[in-house]
Amino acid sequence: MKNKILLFIFIAFVISIAFSFAPSESENAYFINYKNKLNSFEKLEAELIAQINETDLSSISKVEQIKSKILAVRTQFKGLDFWFRYLDPLAHKKINGPLPVEWETEVFEKYEKPYKREGAGYTLALQYLEDENLDKNTLLSLVTQSLQATKAYQADSITDELKKHHHFYLCNRLYLLNLATIYTTGFDCPEKDNIVPELLAMMKDVNEIYESFNQSFPNYNLNTNYLNLYNQAIQFVASQPKDYSMFDHYNFIRNFINPLFAINQQLIINYRVFSKSFVDYSLNKKATSIFSKELYNGQNSKGIFLRVNDEKVLAEIDKLGKLLFYDPILSGNNERSCVSCHKPTQFFTDTVSTTSLQYNFNGFLERNTPTLLNATYNHLIMLDGKHINLQNQTKGVITSAKEMGANEAEVLQKVLSCNEYKTAFTELLKQTPTEKEITIEHLVSAITFYYSKFSKYNSPFDDAMNLQTNASENVQQGFNTFMGKAECATCHFAPQFNGVKPPYVGSEFEVIGVPKDLKFTSISEDNGRYKINPATETLNAFRTGTIRNAANTKPYMHNGVFNTME
Repeated sequence: MKNKILLFIFIAFVISIAFSFAPSESENAYFINYKNKLNSFEKLEAELIAQINETDLSSISKVEQIKSKILAVRTQFKGLDFWFRYLDPLAHKKINGPLPVEWETEVFEKYEKPYKREGAGYTLALQYLEDENLDKNTLLSLVTQSLQATKAYQADSITDELKKHHHFYLCNRLYLLNLATIYTTGFDCPEKDNIVPELLAMMKDVNEIYESFNQSFPNYNLNTNYLNLYNQAIQFVASQPKDYSMFDHYNFIRNFINPLFAINQQLIINYRVFSKSFVDYSLNKKATSIFSKELYNGQNSKGIFLRVNDEKVLAEIDKLGKLLFYDPILSGNNERSCVSCHKPTQFFTDTVSTTSLQYNFNGFLERNTPTLLNATYNHLIMLDGKHINLQNQTKGVITSAKEMGANEAEVLQKVLSCNEYKTAFTELLKQTPTEKEITIEHLVSAITFYYSKFSKYNSPFDDAMNLQTNASENVQQGFNTFMGKAECATCHFAPQFNGVKPPYVGSEFEVIGVPKDLKFTSISEDNGRYKINPATETLNAFRTGTIRNAANTKPYMHNGVFNTME
């Protein structure tokens, strides 16, 4: 009798959940579309768990059946990724996390310490099926965590957002950015043969989302130009070979995704879309191209002069920054300056030395001098992410016993002993009314403002992606190989081709086993990220740098071990 009562309670509970999230006639088409897709996905997840429970994983044929089911679930999931990735990125990592463990190095590390996050879901499940000795409990854990995370998307905090138009355009912006950076590269799809089919299925599902949104929000709809171009993009993908290594990333992004992004950005402004999400922390709604230098803000290059917008004043700050950049007065021995290591004629790096000389010529530094170009597009500065802003990095170099051997008080005193500097900075003090006197922050902010402006120029590739020119066949082939078969783009993300991927709030660090020397007998002894955030997974990890200007910024890797790109 007791068991019957428990069974009755369980059935009633299941029915109540089903009806609590079942669509009602009063709900709009967009809301119903979301619910139906979510309910269908949860059902598939439950079926997968049941199938794993009943399967003998020692049988190769049975494992292949599980694999097929996971691929089917992934395809269903891709139709929800439009919402999931934006509305709850933490739950998303449990459904389709690309890595078993991540140490968060997001923009919020500027305010809190990084912490460990474990991934789960279908990318990791597919990878796990390649293991020789499969454990059913491990596989079940990866999939069960996904089902549990999916429940988060039923919460009122999520579904209430669907009743307004704002979230839609922000979801769509992130979706378009990911179409240009990760969906076509295999970043979160270990089955290469499934990359293009998943992409096509996802784009068709999103088209249904567009239709239901326009039906439900006629005053905030996607315009005809957008919908026509998006359908052309679907046709383009449908015409591509199923072999992802043959996919034409160049024309897909250039002719479809980037123009779609521009339209969506304009609609964000037209419809006065606003965000309450940390996902949008860095993105600039005024940027009309994915390859705009204003797409996202990684650093405040103005520093203490953040609120200065007067062009004449900015010109004066720039002038002082250049003078200080070249001035050995910033060093303890008055013999070294910023240009001693960051040579403007060598793309603000040192292409001659494997690593630069230490202070007072006392040996060589441990690491290669990184270029300062495009440094503004990192949220964490230095190869180990030691500093959260450019100004702290500049102060760190000035006060380093191995680099410039000075201290802040002495540098400030020496600089202000020069009449030209003192007069100029006294005038600039008016621009920072909260500061009562000139500080080291004024000096380093002028320096970072000076060199950061060189990161704002467009490359020929940027011009091509912005439809101003067309790249050569060699460049197009190279880009397609980079994005596809070579898998470079799974670590170096457009548009800066560094470790910062959409929504551009975090810098990735990678452990790739850089050799100590060209004999390849051991890896570099530099612990990298581990020095800043000690953890098993961060040992020998380094921030993924930009490969822009790579042909001109040898030597390569953190220790300068390679002198050629080859």
